[in-house]
Amino acid sequence: MAFDNRRLADLAAHDAFIQRHNGPGDEDVATMLASLDMDSLDTLVQRTVPADIRMDRELNLDPPRSEAEALDYLKRLARQNRVAKSYIGQGYHDTHLPQVIQRNVLENPGWYTAYTPYQPEIAQGRLEGLLNFQQMVMDLTGMDLANASLLDEATAAAEAMALCRRANKKAKSDVFFIADNVLPQTLDVVRTRAAYFGFELLVAPVEELADADVFGALLQYPGDGGQVRDMAPLLEAAKDRGVMTCVAADIMSLVLLKEPGALGADIVVGSSQRFGVPMGYGGPHAAFFATTDKLKRSIPGRIIGVSRDTRGNPALRMAMQTREQHIRREKATSNICTAQALLANIAGFYAVYHGAEGLRTIAGRIHRLTTLLAMGLEEKGVALAHDSWFDTLRLTGVDAGKIHGRAMTHEINLRYFPGGDVAVSLDETTTAHDLDTLFDVLLGEEHGLSVSGLDERAIAESRTGIPAACRRESAFLTHPTFQRYRSETEMLRYLKRLENKDLSLTHAMIPLGSCTMKLNATSEMVPITWPEFAGIHPFAPRDQVAGYRQMIDELAAFLVEITGYDHISMQPNSGAQGEYAGLVAIRRYQASVGEGHRDVCLIPSSAHGTNPASAAMVQMKVVVVECDTFGNIDLADLRRKAEAHSANLSAIMITYPSTHGVFEQSVREVCEIVHQHGGQVYVDGANMNAQVGLTRPGDFGGDVSHLNLHKTFCIPHGGGGPGMGPIGVKAHLAPFVSNHVVTPIDGVNADCGAVSAAAFGSAAILPISWAYIKMMGAKGLRRATELAILNANYVAKRLEDHYPVLYKGVNGTVAHECIIDIRPLKSSSGISEEDIAKRLMDYGFHAPTMSFPVPGTLMIEPTESESRYEIDRFCDAMIAIREEIANVERGEWPVDDNPLTRAPHTMADLMDAAWKRPYSRELGAFPSPAVKAAKIWPAVNRVDNVFGDRQLICSCPSIDEYRD
Repeated sequence: MAFDNRRLADLAAHDAFIQRHNGPGDEDVATMLASLDMDSLDTLVQRTVPADIRMDRELNLDPPRSEAEALDYLKRLARQNRVAKSYIGQGYHDTHLPQVIQRNVLENPGWYTAYTPYQPEIAQGRLEGLLNFQQMVMDLTGMDLANASLLDEATAAAEAMALCRRANKKAKSDVFFIADNVLPQTLDVVRTRAAYFGFELLVAPVEELADADVFGALLQYPGDGGQVRDMAPLLEAAKDRGVMTCVAADIMSLVLLKEPGALGADIVVGSSQRFGVPMGYGGPHAAFFATTDKLKRSIPGRIIGVSRDTRGNPALRMAMQTREQHIRREKATSNICTAQALLANIAGFYAVYHGAEGLRTIAGRIHRLTTLLAMGLEEKGVALAHDSWFDTLRLTGVDAGKIHGRAMTHEINLRYFPGGDVAVSLDETTTAHDLDTLFDVLLGEEHGLSVSGLDERAIAESRTGIPAACRRESAFLTHPTFQRYRSETEMLRYLKRLENKDLSLTHAMIPLGSCTMKLNATSEMVPITWPEFAGIHPFAPRDQVAGYRQMIDELAAFLVEITGYDHISMQPNSGAQGEYAGLVAIRRYQASVGEGHRDVCLIPSSAHGTNPASAAMVQMKVVVVECDTFGNIDLADLRRKAEAHSANLSAIMITYPSTHGVFEQSVREVCEIVHQHGGQVYVDGANMNAQVGLTRPGDFGGDVSHLNLHKTFCIPHGGGGPGMGPIGVKAHLAPFVSNHVVTPIDGVNADCGAVSAAAFGSAAILPISWAYIKMMGAKGLRRATELAILNANYVAKRLEDHYPVLYKGVNGTVAHECIIDIRPLKSSSGISEEDIAKRLMDYGFHAPTMSFPVPGTLMIEPTESESRYEIDRFCDAMIAIREEIANVERGEWPVDDNPLTRAPHTMADLMDAAWKRPYSRELGAFPSPAVKAAKIWPAVNRVDNVFGDRQLICSCPSIDEYRD
């Protein structure tokens, strides 16, 4: 009996996480099913998911593990990693993350569970953090404008190349110059991108730029081997010849080095990783991208701008959104959808905390120690490849084998070049004691050098590795924000003030369709700051990352089973990057079988904007397939277009369930039609949360899919990033996914270039998805999918008498999300979907997805993590808002003066002595009992988007402007 009790207790512990992840309990499920006139979840699934694609078995995964068991196992994997002292450099450096930022931002769900700030009135905190990041980048690079981050330095360089070609209208050449001292992983990614843009790359010594007939050039500052050189003459000469220039710069070096803007660069890119963000075996890290003012309308990625609200007060927002792929589709400047908002905020806060003085101390210490190392090596006859440096020395003519042996004894990683040279890169964690150890490693233990003695000589000789022409003379970080928060008390309060301006999952459900804002469980998040995961260099030797590799392999095996594909590539570090990587794999495969001419991509009219944008990036011709009145792919139109383009058909990109929120009955037939005409099937994984455990894209005809780990598999959205978009592929595509020049990947063709800077993308966040799957097991994952579908159908049922539900499946159900049509209400009342979105803030909610995929609609996705209580609270708010619209329809409130058009309501509204509105203050700000119990205040009134784009300001306003 005792044994049985223990066994029951174990089973309960294993199921406990499933119950904590899922919102509705058994009683809730029964009530919700009854409202749908259904007797079980099985009945709901049978009516929703087509019979010919439903799985007839449970996923072959281990039983669910308890949180304690999963974390214990993951800790054992982590211990298999060896955290050696890293001097590899090459774009990645160890750093000190201030604990006040780690605890209150990185580990704080108020920061990491928020969504992209498309609703700025309830996102002013992270928008200010991102504006700080932009200001920091502008100051350090000397450029006029910066975006709010890209995925990594290599991707940013590839985007810079594309921008050079777009913006340089006069250049007739299709050749892009890359200096031969650009980081190898950056060259790898740029080479992949260039191949499908039809650009030729000229990789040569930087001096050869003077005679090169090219449209643009990429230079590294400092160079890959550490050399610091004055690039002003080169950049000036290039500009005179009509060549646009991009400089990939080390952000810490720019504290001491002359800023690239002053040297004449058109574009500056790089990584902000060493501003407090752990290396994490490659990511996530926020790349920066800065340009001159004339390129502001063409810059890729998100830009935070200063506008004003309806009271005339300063308000922040995402500027120039019409450039984005959601709107411009294949004509977009890029396919970028995810940024690295959380990591950009951390880097920006690092600069806020240290200020210019603190950064000069850090950078100065790094450079001084590097100079002492150089002096000691020179004294002992070691030749340096360059006579200038910031933090990196390249040793030449040395015995690399002996150095490597001594380095391993001391658990030190250095960089070893194929020709025998050895490089050493120092960072802010390097100490004088570390320098003593480095002398032992590089020279042997009988060197007799004294760091203190070298330091005295360096001071006496004013020794430096930075040439006079390259020394920074301008001030930076002069804005009061970067000068005010020096004590931890002040910094803590600043972070809390910003957090309080934002709505996140800590406050309420975020019902964004297609975005799957589900629980990011604390137990899933814990491992990301473990040093065994956070402190690993992405190019560490393979025998030091056994735990990482095993965790990645296990996660890949989980995803293979879940998707029905044969292989998973973990490299793409965003969903859009996964789309691009999948299409590249298709094109490589087709070229390998003599069908490289296939370049037509069929895309349904309902598709996410990244689909056509990604297709355009691999030089595919987009042909739109129409949808019928029920939101399904029009099979007749598909057949016509597949037949018409049969000879050149490369692929179709479909989303399943469809972007319209239904399981299309004909998905197998869609795949078969495309396959009959020689094409491949790309299944967008954005809606995978409705499939897991019920159906698999690899079974019903998919050849490749990307998986949004930041949606279905619980990596948090981080206020707009990080994301991860690994791709699953069938066996015939497996050899054609992305390899990596620095970290070769088994089973992939050697000539398949990279799409991301690190071989496994943002590896540091992969333990989150591993833990989620491990703790849910097969039955938990299926239950989550069933409840996601149940919650969406319950929402549709509760709202259908108040708002038209636009699309349903053949049996009257929706998938995991539903679309409600606002257009009839706008016609009858003048109230728009935006008015409803802003009014929802007064009820304590983030709006659903607006006007996608159909203009004038709201797409609602509750996910499985929301309880019936919270869903009812949201539905009650929507129903109350419908009654408010009815008041406008009846003429009780004017069209231009009512709680919806005036929304959101702020404290300033309630304090307004001249309140003359036709509704009460209480109705405006406290429209429901739940809000009266716990109010989330919008920080500003409705933001003026048009004003912000017409008068584009993307830098920190002065304190006086805020005060005025």
